[in-house]
Amino acid sequence: MRSKSPPPGGIPRGLATTGPVLFSYGFRPFFLGAGLWAIGAMAAWVAGLSTGIDIAGGYGAAHWHAHEMLFGFSSAVLAGFLLTAVPNWTGRLPVSGLPLAGLFGLWVAGRLALLATDLLGLMLAAVIEALFLPTLLAICAREVIAGRKWKDLKVVGGLVLLSCANVHFHLAVLANANVDTFARLAIGAYVMLIMIVGGRILPSFTRNWLNKFGRSDFPTPYNRFDTATILTGIAALASWVLTPEHVLTAAIATIASVLHMARLLRWRGWTTYPEKLLVVLHVAYAFVPLGFAGIAAGALGAVGEYPVLHILAVGVIACMMLAVMTRASRGHTGRPLTASPITSASYVAIIGAALLRPLAEIVPTYYHVLAAASGTLWICAFTLFILEYGPMLACNRRSPRGAA
Repeated sequence: MRSKSPPPGGIPRGLATTGPVLFSYGFRPFFLGAGLWAIGAMAAWVAGLSTGIDIAGGYGAAHWHAHEMLFGFSSAVLAGFLLTAVPNWTGRLPVSGLPLAGLFGLWVAGRLALLATDLLGLMLAAVIEALFLPTLLAICAREVIAGRKWKDLKVVGGLVLLSCANVHFHLAVLANANVDTFARLAIGAYVMLIMIVGGRILPSFTRNWLNKFGRSDFPTPYNRFDTATILTGIAALASWVLTPEHVLTAAIATIASVLHMARLLRWRGWTTYPEKLLVVLHVAYAFVPLGFAGIAAGALGAVGEYPVLHILAVGVIACMMLAVMTRASRGHTGRPLTASPITSASYVAIIGAALLRPLAEIVPTYYHVLAAASGTLWICAFTLFILEYGPMLACNRRSPRGAA
């Protein structure tokens, strides 16, 4: 797909065939940036816990850590995925070249602004940081509407929720108020997107892989059960965001957990065991019913709020994002769709981090040991990603295979 002249008043779009390879396609800068920031932000947080070093000045170290995991690292992965997937969904040309570099620069500016709050002031730093998600929202909305892919407006709705959550997170910090509601809203938005998009890609990828070997034990295709399961999940997330300790939240989340486990089983993930690039997608989705079970337990007072937050944030969001980044990077740079030993090791590390981090809250006697171990595994997972995929993303322009 080659660059084309933009329509009057438009922005240049289409795969850039000149200039830096990094800005030839949306997944390249944002996956690379997400991987590097996952390492840097977590290393800074672990160092801060260990040494008491102040991070982010007046913004507050705990607020900064929560924000940068939800709106820094995660928003970059989401941007890389959407800027690559939306053109496939709509048949329109992707944002590339200088506009892509500008969007990536806006994301980088947000990261730097929150590290320089004492220099810029909290308000200015928050304003700079808050520009990225609405800009990404405008780009995706424009493409979905222009392509008349109305069913994909659900994804745009997720970006609306994330943009609102980000702004209100900043406002809560500025007002010295509790940010937990807006952290839950952000997590809920990501989980909603994973429920929607996961239901599109997991059975499709699984079916395609099985079909290559002449097998017919395919996943159950999308039907009304999936719709009901997603809607129940959204209701459970909404109730959790608004009333995390209510018995109704526990009831809806319990139903959602059972339905999503049944949904996962309908996708027959065990049939993909030989290919870790596929298996990890199913394992990551398994944290969805586990997360709903955690929400139910938290609503009944059986566990605290933070274990639930980390099951969803690390287990569902980070595991799925690493799984998607590795597959998309291979598919869109023409590599074989199979996991190398390094890729497989990164999966083991992120799953280990996802299991240990909630445990640190549940077993407070060993909190620092378990939290440090989880952080170390997180850093290992994304370091392995950067070592293997960094060169793919930044160098060697190659024709994609068409994989999502």
